[in-house]
Order: sequence, then C-alpha cells, then structure tokens
Amino acid sequence: MSKQPIEIFRPFGPSIAKVTIPEKLILDLNNYIDTIISDEKKSGELDHGTKLVGQVKQEFKLEMDFMNKIGWTNFLSNSVANWIYQSTGKKITKFGLIASWVVRQFKNEYNPVHWHNGHISGAGYLKVPKTFGDHIQKEKTNKNKNGNLELIHGSRMFLSNSQVNFKPEVGSFYLFPHYLMHSVYPFYDSDEERRSISFNANIDSHIYDVYTKSNV
Repeated sequence: MSKQPIEIFRPFGPSIAKVTIPEKLILDLNNYIDTIISDEKKSGELDHGTKLVGQVKQEFKLEMDFMNKIGWTNFLSNSVANWIYQSTGKKITKFGLIASWVVRQFKNEYNPVHWHNGHISGAGYLKVPKTFGDHIQKEKTNKNKNGNLELIHGSRMFLSNSQVNFKPEVGSFYLFPHYLMHSVYPFYDSDEERRSISFNANIDSHIYDVYTKSNV
C-alpha cells in the first residue's frame, strides 16, 4: 500500500482525504495538457464539457494510455486504497478508473453545485492564479471564497456543519465519495488559469455498498 502522506477530515459525516500530487506528475500532466490545448483537433476529440456542469472555458478528458504511462492511475489507486483502509479498516482489491478530466477555469467562470458518478471522486490543482481577487466587501477578508472548492453535505444543525471550504494550492488533491455535493466559486482580477483535475472510479462493491448483508 502507498506510503503517500494522507490527511483525513470528517467535517460533517463522510470521510474526506487530502493527498499531495508528486511534482513529477504535476509536470507531466501540465506538459500533456499544454500540448492538447495547442492542438485544436485533439482538444475537440477529448472535449468533455458537454457532459459536465461547469460554466468554464474548457474541460477535456485524459487519455487512459497516457494516465497509465505517467503513473496517474497508480497514484489515484494507491491514494484511494490508503484512504479507504484508514477510514474503514478494509483493503480494496479493485480500482476501476472511469474517467479523469481537466477543468480550465478563468475569471468570472464557475462550477455550480453538483455530484459525480461511480463510487469515488476527487479534485486537485495543477495551476492556480497568483490572486483570486478581492472580496467585494473588503473588510471580510477572512471570508473570501473566490476560486475555492466547497464541499456540501446535509444541512447545518447544532454541532454539525454542512459546508467545508478549501483554497486551491498546486499539488493539493482531495478525495471524497461520489455523492458528496460540491461547487467551485468564480474568481476575479486575474487573467491566469485555475487548472484542476478530477476523476471518478469504482471500488469493490461489497466495500462501497454498506447495505449488503456482509456489512450490516
């Protein structure tokens, strides 16, 4: 099992994990993405925007052969296995990557509240702007969510939050169950790209399905 450092949160019920994408993987992914961006034909073939909810400049799928070659699939598999084991004490034997894709977000763009398919999902960052812009009410500097990822579950109650917010940092990658609702806020005052990468995957059904007889 991977020795990749992992941090696990339980802000409102479902377990969320944070891992760090290795620098070599970030470099390989960004170089690949820049190549795709410069190839109009290839960008069109891999376009994934029509199947996603984001109101952003460009979203496209990564090719499976490439992900296997650079070790992205292996990174995801090991990270998920580590997270599931530390959260449940169970070892997964299956990791079926459904898809992984890139979201290129620029100022004034956003990703509305949504959820994913499969069993496991995640999102992380390959590029972030130097600034996400000021909050409109500048005195509320501690509440500036511009460009942030927000995860949502249930409703706010006594001793129970319903939201957790993460500021993007290059290399940070968050793992969460597919049903966990999430969104990305727009940002301003920057012409730089917020480049994120996400995935959906399936694991062992008997571990995911907590209602099966063996898990009751």
